[in-house]
Amino acid sequence: MSFAHLDPHRPVAHLRPPRNWINDPNGLAFHDGHYHVCYQYNPYGADHANMHWGHFRSPDLLTWEPLPIALAPTPGGVDADGCFSGNAVSDDDRLIAFYSAYRRDGRHQHQPVTCATSHDGGRTFRPRGELVISEPPDGCTMYRDPYVWRHRDGWRMLVGATLADGRGAALLYDSPDLETWTYRGPFEAREKESVGGTDLHTGQGWECPQYLPATSGRGALIFSAWNEDDTPRCVAALIGEEDQGVFKAGPPVLVDHGPDCYAPALLRAPEGRWLLWGWSWEARDESWAIASQWAGTLTLPREISLEDDGSLHQQPAAELLMQRGAHTVHATGEVRGPQPVDLGTIGRAFDLTARLEPTGNAGLRLLTTPDGSEYLDIRLDTEAGELIVDRDHASLDTRAHGGTYRMPCPAGRPVDLRMVVDHSIAEIFLTSTGQVLTLRFYPTGASPWQLQARSAPGAHLTYTIDSWELLPLVINKPSVRTEEPEKRPASA
Repeated sequence: MSFAHLDPHRPVAHLRPPRNWINDPNGLAFHDGHYHVCYQYNPYGADHANMHWGHFRSPDLLTWEPLPIALAPTPGGVDADGCFSGNAVSDDDRLIAFYSAYRRDGRHQHQPVTCATSHDGGRTFRPRGELVISEPPDGCTMYRDPYVWRHRDGWRMLVGATLADGRGAALLYDSPDLETWTYRGPFEAREKESVGGTDLHTGQGWECPQYLPATSGRGALIFSAWNEDDTPRCVAALIGEEDQGVFKAGPPVLVDHGPDCYAPALLRAPEGRWLLWGWSWEARDESWAIASQWAGTLTLPREISLEDDGSLHQQPAAELLMQRGAHTVHATGEVRGPQPVDLGTIGRAFDLTARLEPTGNAGLRLLTTPDGSEYLDIRLDTEAGELIVDRDHASLDTRAHGGTYRMPCPAGRPVDLRMVVDHSIAEIFLTSTGQVLTLRFYPTGASPWQLQARSAPGAHLTYTIDSWELLPLVINKPSVRTEEPEKRPASA
């Protein structure tokens, strides 16, 4: 029996299956009037193993239907030990999933490309049964995660890689028909470098490359910076222009300033809109997640765009305004000095907007125990020009991870932010700059949470706060049978 639905940390407004492990979003496409969202999925438990593709679809991003598992390893086949990450494209009546085929008897970091095709709106997929691209180019030491998109009258594919000289890379292929692919060389490749002036870097290799096509001549190459050891990973973007199949870009920038967003994937939506989902992993001890019978969630769907100044801008998809329920907090006022101002009671899932005008160090505190010993801080430091999120006191359970994380925030003008919290995930958007910071936290308090405005001695904060209950996603009963595998493979 699963007790995940009783777990106070399990998100209700973020997309994930009822139980078990998930990681990267995969197979994102708008096809046959529906948004299709697949994801890396272990149907047997809450650990990273037995990679399948789980599958949801939705007509509106609010109401979702589980579909049968899209991809499963084929015993003895090219993907016998896992259907790893990739994407999907809509081509007339076909929905085609391209993905990394994993076999333990091969080179671990080499995951060649294969595909599977659906002719029934994603209800079933027929694997190709052979590789689309059987071998990486000479000298690659890591190779995986295809991303395919329509380009003019044909198609293009990027594959994440590490080159023999140690550079991370996104490799470019093209095809006239989605069948025959020609290698064109590195689309972009770089030695490891700092991202956005932080301690994070572009990694040993690039996973899950995604391409946001050019607008006004500029496009964005998004990739997840992979390291074989346990050093922190991040999601970076290069903003630039293509010149004859080579992407020429400026320095890398962070796509998400938090510690708990990785492997985002793009979906080209109707009316020229682009959406992005990421994987938010657990920030707690693995044994806790396994005991809870679930691990990982997808982020909110975000509208992502490349602005005229060359910056990436993200915000929650417009449809998510319909997930707002009761208007629980409206507060306008000012706080000066060390005495906080109570703003009201707030639930475990909420959507909050704030306009903050600080002098000095000031911000909001989310108290999750009655005695105030457990809290999440969101502070503005006008001297440093940063928004700071501090989760060092966000859980009294020592198995939860701590840490303080920063996002650049222009000083000298009001700060508009939107904060969406769903039980154990917080996504904080700076509305004016389009930046976002994602992190996980695990409050232990069972009583209603409280919101405060606070300022340091000698500082003050003028605020306008509104918060709404965040309604759960509607998960409809499946229209087709969705039985999962009954037994874990003997080799797992």
